[in-house]
Amino acid sequence: MFRTALRNVLAHKARLLMTVLAVMLGVAFVSGTFVFTDTVSKALSDQSRKSYDGVAVSVTQFGPGRTEDGTKEEGEPGISQQTLDKVARLNGVESVAGRVSGFAGVPDRRGKLIGTGWANQGANFAPLKDGKDPRYAFTAGQGPAKADEIALDKASAKTGGYSVGDKVRVATNGPVKEYTLTGVFTTEDGAVNAGGSLVLFEAKVAQELYLAPGYYSELAVAAKPGADAAKLLAEVTPVVGKHAKAETGAALAERNAKDIEKGMDGMKTGLLGFGFIALFVSVFLIYNTFTMLVAQRTKELALLRAVGATRSQVRRSVLSESLLVGVIASVLGLGLGVGLAVALRSAMDGFGAKIPAGPLVVSPAAVITALVVGLVVTVLAAWLPARRTSKIPPVAAMGSAHLPQSAKSLVVLNSFGGVLTAIGFGLILTGSSKGGETGRWIIGGGAFFTLIGVAVLIPMLSRPLIAVVRPLLTRVFGVAGNLAARNAVRNPRRTGVTAGMLTIGLTLVTGLTVLGVTVGKAVDRSTTDQIRADYMLSMAGGGDLDPSVLTALEKTPGVAAVSGQQSAYFKGTDGTFHSASGVNPAALDKVVNFKVVSGSVAGLAQGQVAVADKTAKKAGLSVGSTVEAAFDGGAKKSLKVAAIFEESELVSPYVLDAKQIPVETGEKPQIRQVFVKMAGGESRANEQKVIDALGDNPAIKIADKQDIRNEMGGIINTMLNVMYGLLGMALVISVLGVVNTLAMSVFERTQEIGMLRAVGLDRGRVKNMIRLEAVVISLFGAVLGVGLGTFLAWALGRTLKASIPNYELVIPFDRIGVFLLLAAVVGVLAALWPARSAAKLNMLTAIKTE
Repeated sequence: MFRTALRNVLAHKARLLMTVLAVMLGVAFVSGTFVFTDTVSKALSDQSRKSYDGVAVSVTQFGPGRTEDGTKEEGEPGISQQTLDKVARLNGVESVAGRVSGFAGVPDRRGKLIGTGWANQGANFAPLKDGKDPRYAFTAGQGPAKADEIALDKASAKTGGYSVGDKVRVATNGPVKEYTLTGVFTTEDGAVNAGGSLVLFEAKVAQELYLAPGYYSELAVAAKPGADAAKLLAEVTPVVGKHAKAETGAALAERNAKDIEKGMDGMKTGLLGFGFIALFVSVFLIYNTFTMLVAQRTKELALLRAVGATRSQVRRSVLSESLLVGVIASVLGLGLGVGLAVALRSAMDGFGAKIPAGPLVVSPAAVITALVVGLVVTVLAAWLPARRTSKIPPVAAMGSAHLPQSAKSLVVLNSFGGVLTAIGFGLILTGSSKGGETGRWIIGGGAFFTLIGVAVLIPMLSRPLIAVVRPLLTRVFGVAGNLAARNAVRNPRRTGVTAGMLTIGLTLVTGLTVLGVTVGKAVDRSTTDQIRADYMLSMAGGGDLDPSVLTALEKTPGVAAVSGQQSAYFKGTDGTFHSASGVNPAALDKVVNFKVVSGSVAGLAQGQVAVADKTAKKAGLSVGSTVEAAFDGGAKKSLKVAAIFEESELVSPYVLDAKQIPVETGEKPQIRQVFVKMAGGESRANEQKVIDALGDNPAIKIADKQDIRNEMGGIINTMLNVMYGLLGMALVISVLGVVNTLAMSVFERTQEIGMLRAVGLDRGRVKNMIRLEAVVISLFGAVLGVGLGTFLAWALGRTLKASIPNYELVIPFDRIGVFLLLAAVVGVLAALWPARSAAKLNMLTAIKTE
């Protein structure tokens, strides 16, 4: 029986090739995900460990934190020079390097910021006794020794076209300054490897920029030869105080490596999800293939029964075929997955996401998972056809009729599908009404049951739905259209399984599209529609703007109004902390669409406060009420409520004059954005005035309304494009399913096609008949997918509505139209080979075929 199974596989090479390809693609995605994430994780972990080579003990302190109730603790801003000196005098300590870091941006020769903003870092050069800093290997020049000197990483120096001795403009959170480049270095720093830049300053300059004179945020302690790191840690800990965290370099490197692996687990889970979606779609193709192969071999299998083969032997024969297909597909998929991992790693390097060098990691887990998944999916999908095979009676060998599907089995299947669909719809509706993350999980479970239920019900749905379009096909395409519609419903189960593959793929694509477009529109309304200013300024690194930005803009001719958005926190009488926005009351209404519900914002200039409507309702506040606020540093204020405004994404629930926010000595106000209104509105000339006023600072982003829209829309569109690419594999498998179905259909109808040719149906109309059949099946599956996807997007949207202001469901009819058009194109392309094969049949030979 095994030899029989092997012969049958080899006898149907072309048909089973598509099954192998479908499984191979899914397995490749799964194995490629394992190999890629394991490789990147290993490279990043090794890099992290390498950056702590020679560090026996690491000490970190980021200044005073806050207690559980939000009160700011007392303490120094970092690790003082005195503490560093005490650590350096401990027994077993070879050397101590103090570190401090923050944002620093460098422009290229055209003035464009090098790097990605958040990954642009600045740090201090910390030479040891030998004059070298072990973290940096200089390829040219040396480290900075004076206040007006810097060193730059090699990649940024190359991008900017800088060499030792050049003048380089550097932007931090303050005004742009010019420095002399004294050296170029290489480093294992994570920011540089993430595509950013690294600027090294002289230590005192870095302390003034990022912390406070004489203070560090980190100490790297090197031990003398033979000294024990654990004992050294015990000596260092009491010296650095309770606000600092000390741990061995080995422990820190290991913890960072585990954090990296944990971070990669999220990516791995997401990518594996798409791989299993592809395999789930493959199940339909495998099931359909083996069902049709078994149907075509009814006489052969019945003859085996007649000559003595038992039911279990016949069933094992079919399962052996599927096992062989699964083995071949899994092995090929594993090899393709490794290739995909290598290609993806190279692609990320091409996009500027630099991954450290390291070996390709093909773990046993990746190999075992790929082989097991491929085999299990293939054998499970073939189990039902194999079970049906064992029921073929020996008497069937005397006829040519295929084993008919019993009415009882159809009733059972339709009942099963109806129950699953009802459960799925019920869960989706329950989740949509529940809301939140819990609701989304419930909707996910409902979507799973619904997709399976609808897939089971599709054969029953195909007859009435396709019957609706049959008159149109007949009217437009004549006999070919009529025959195509009839053929599409001749075998409802086969049509249903084929359409089901497209339904699943387009359900996911449509759902993501509708949800993405809806969220994008909501975000757009929550930002740009509330901004009256012509420009919004922010730091490229995501930090705070320097107060000098406001001063410079207020003095600039052509600036009609300017207001910063200063962040602050205060403790209320209830003991909880609240966020507040400090603004310029005179410019507020000119730069922001501030919708007042009651009262007037004019009171802000008199030291009063405006409160968001939802916050006011929760706190029992109204115009004239008093808010008792305790700010950091001990400052307390009684703020009278001047206005209640409609909650906005642009400002905090409490809004007051920025002058009313106390700023502690030695600290700067936290200005996240600055809104600018120009006389004459947006124009290239006015934008240049803003650029000039800021000293052509490359680290400050100047965005008009369209830029904000593009940024928000760009993020969402990028995510959608990634999702489309990942789901594209499922759609490719769906296309293979259509090709497979049509090829099998042509083979089964060889005699029929010969008769049609004999009675006058020419080759062109035969091709049209096969093409239209493919289009009908594809559009049938696509319409169901679009409907289900829209429904799921509506349900998920209801769970997001509370957290996204201005959320309203948006149906992107243009994109949905494109999806349906692509489904029709898919049908036409999938029919090319089967239609050509049908048209080339010799009518006399075809008529004689059994």
